[in-house]
Amino acid sequence: MESYENLALDLTDSILTITINRESKMNALNRATMLEIRDAFQYVQDNPKDIRGVILTGAGEKAFVAGADISEFTGLSEMHARKFAEEGQEIFQEIENCHTPVIALVNGFALGGGCELAMACHMRVAVSSAKFGQPEVNLGLIPGYGGTQRLTQLIGKGRAFEFLMSADMIGAEKAEQMGLANYVEADKQAAHAKAVELLSKISSKAPLAIGMVIDAVNAYFETGVEGYQTEANAFAGCFGTQDFKEGVSAFLEKRKADFKGE
Repeated sequence: MESYENLALDLTDSILTITINRESKMNALNRATMLEIRDAFQYVQDNPKDIRGVILTGAGEKAFVAGADISEFTGLSEMHARKFAEEGQEIFQEIENCHTPVIALVNGFALGGGCELAMACHMRVAVSSAKFGQPEVNLGLIPGYGGTQRLTQLIGKGRAFEFLMSADMIGAEKAEQMGLANYVEADKQAAHAKAVELLSKISSKAPLAIGMVIDAVNAYFETGVEGYQTEANAFAGCFGTQDFKEGVSAFLEKRKADFKGE
């Protein structure tokens, strides 16, 4: 694995934990960190048989990611600000479209770009002390990394308007009630255990089918993409895989399937 300045990676039992390692900066997302995140997820995509799940978290107890590095906003022209946002959106889309399931372990503050990063992951497990928020309007801004879109998908239009326009923070339990978090656990250790439990369960399933589930669910939200057709195409594609043949044989023979991702 690559070594990074702003990330720490640990691969254990086919689960890769990616830790944003800027604790003194509340794990804020500067451009260097964003590029390292892109590189780390390219590594995930390139090693599907070695990595069956990803946990993304922040170093320490105070913050998952407390936001973007605001110091990098100073002096941006409108043109450069648009490119800045588009680059961040592309990186988060790579996470969202990754065929390996990704769980955000949200410890502490997930604000601004941090909340957007958590939402780009397929699922979120939060520590009970976690705080979610999109406070950009306090700076005369709006989210730029896809937050307006994913938040609306996850919690609905009316709640998204309130969340985005009030800039209020919400706690982990309310986030779970609203659909922003899948689970809330007492502390970071328990949240990590829950994330491992979920990914271990998923990793026992057919990995090519898991990737197709991700494609089909994401297609629902893509402009100009017919989700039902994406589903039908993916369903048909499963029939050409060895995993499908193994799954059917195992079912008929009343044994556990041994999927190879082929």
